[in-house]
Amino acid sequence: MSSSKKPKPPILLSFLFLLASLAVAASQEFTYKGFSASGAGKNPSLSLNGTSATDVLPSGVLRLTNETSRLLGHAFYPAPLRFLDRPNGTAVSFSTQFAFTIAPEFPTLGGHGFAFVVAPDPRMPGALPSQYLGLLSAADVGNATNHLFAVEFDTVQDFEFDDVNGNHVGVNLNSLISNASAKADPLNLKAGDTTAWIDYDGAAGLLNVSIANGTAGKPAAPLISFRVDLSGVFREQMYVGFSASTGVLASSHYVRGWSFRLGGGAAPALDLASLPSLPRIKSGRNRTSLILAVAFSAFVALVVLAGAGAYGAYRYKNRDIIEPWELDYGPHRFKYAELRRATRGFRERELLGSGGFGKVYRGVLRGKSGETVAVKRVNHESRQGLREFVAEIASIGRLRHRNLVQLQGWCRRRGDLLLVYDYMPNGSLDRHLFGDHLKASRLTWPVRHRILRDVASALLYLHEGWESVVLHRDVKASNVLLDADMSARLGDFGLAKLHERGANPSTTRVVGTLGYLAPELTRTGKATAAADVFAFGALVLEVVAGRRPIEPRAEPEELVLSEWAWERYAAGEVEKVVDARLAGTYDFAEAAAAVKVGLWCSHPVAASRPTMREVARYLDGGEAGEVPEPPPPPPMPPAYSGEVGFDDFVHSYPSSSFERAAAAGGGWDGGTQTSVATFPFSPLSMRSSHVSM
Repeated sequence: MSSSKKPKPPILLSFLFLLASLAVAASQEFTYKGFSASGAGKNPSLSLNGTSATDVLPSGVLRLTNETSRLLGHAFYPAPLRFLDRPNGTAVSFSTQFAFTIAPEFPTLGGHGFAFVVAPDPRMPGALPSQYLGLLSAADVGNATNHLFAVEFDTVQDFEFDDVNGNHVGVNLNSLISNASAKADPLNLKAGDTTAWIDYDGAAGLLNVSIANGTAGKPAAPLISFRVDLSGVFREQMYVGFSASTGVLASSHYVRGWSFRLGGGAAPALDLASLPSLPRIKSGRNRTSLILAVAFSAFVALVVLAGAGAYGAYRYKNRDIIEPWELDYGPHRFKYAELRRATRGFRERELLGSGGFGKVYRGVLRGKSGETVAVKRVNHESRQGLREFVAEIASIGRLRHRNLVQLQGWCRRRGDLLLVYDYMPNGSLDRHLFGDHLKASRLTWPVRHRILRDVASALLYLHEGWESVVLHRDVKASNVLLDADMSARLGDFGLAKLHERGANPSTTRVVGTLGYLAPELTRTGKATAAADVFAFGALVLEVVAGRRPIEPRAEPEELVLSEWAWERYAAGEVEKVVDARLAGTYDFAEAAAAVKVGLWCSHPVAASRPTMREVARYLDGGEAGEVPEPPPPPPMPPAYSGEVGFDDFVHSYPSSSFERAAAAGGGWDGGTQTSVATFPFSPLSMRSSHVSM
């Protein structure tokens, strides 16, 4: 009888093993009632990596770390699971329950935490221990390419990541700064066995996290209920598992049981009473360990007290001082910590642009549903910094118009002066006019014409539509910001001045940017609405022609845009003024009207310029016949014998330039706001360097 039983061929065994492996990979549900290095029941062994402490104990308990400083440990289900629905790419529902224990070396002090993880790579390359929980490195925090989802159970409060306390649960998406978090109180994560339930409803976009001590059942209400769409976080194939780490202080992290279900429905319930027990904690530490523990605790207490005293002194020294002007414009004041957190500590990676008055950073306000803003950090070393800061609050802070960059608020903290604006995703106009071909191609004629109408509407509101007359004094392409729809908004009110209607503007320091300055400013020193109109005229010609108002590298006869445009207009060659990059694809009547408006606004005599109300009407009309003929400029005075070259001028007074894209509200090239009180030349006589008296 025994001779009739033939052994199974090796190839058949290999085939059966392959089928078993495929079945594991396709599995959407599993349960570990304890663990085994060789696999228990139908479940395969876990994929372990980290340190030598990461292991399955003989009792069947999974240990991720032990009481050794700066360890990290990972344990993942060995097969990838499909977390995105194939037809539409939406995140699939999942549910998990697991029982874990955090056993600190010194129970009152903790020692960093433990996390449930969904990640694209179970090896977690580059991950660090301590406050990074074995999840990420310092360079990777916040990167969307991480594709990381984690729920942390942390026993140390890390101020770097805005932890709420030293006993909390947090939901982390690609970062260690939790998107949603809650104190675990009154439950103590360091006080014994803990059970956690994590349930995600992909259709509703709802994540619930619940915890309980010991053998208690699932609470009726979750600790965290967070609406989130994980479709952008997950890849199609992801791994699920756990991560833990220790720092200077250490904790042992154990997992006693784990169940998981992908694709809807609750994970299989764990029988907590039947799960393997933790190894017995040694009953008594030796006397030396006890003495060291007491000494260390005393040392920590002294350090904390000293730090608290130093911090209190620092806070008192750096306390916010309320000044009289703040009482008038106070309802939109941000906390410094909120803006620092929004800009990730004013990191260079978040920098949008910089200039003479400071830098502008992209920020995300956590308290406003993740709203993106632009935070302008005024350079406190500038003597004019506080003056421009107050002027900007006093003017734009109370203005409301669809074509003005909205100031959301501000913050002042000793040397730091901060302004918070709407974020303009398409950056500044000049970056499109003079950037790469792709940006320039977006400026079709309809877009350019709408931009001019938008800026004209904003200036009309400033000059005539508000309770006082607001003079912008720095109208230029870099201060025109483009929103998501390529609509224009005028920003940067750092040089703005207000005066009552009918009042005579006072003499002031002459400031502005080369090419946009009205010639009368250098003689009278008085900012007027006509000076804003002159700057708008330069902007109109710049947008139509795709050239800067002053172009040092151009031929001498084309150096000053307004002069060259007038010569082309007088010769009946308006089409030559239009940007050649449009390749003839534009409305000739609208372009001719815009050229006439630009020349009229650029007239060297202030009294000959139109008002912004007239300008807005002509641009809205769109037909050249409706715009009166612009009066010709007066003849130039005799040449000045002591001729000064243009190169000498631009050496002393820099023209507009950017180092980086200004992709935010407010206009960020503060360095181009140049004082020219001693400059006696008219922009319309720049080419021959005549004196304009």
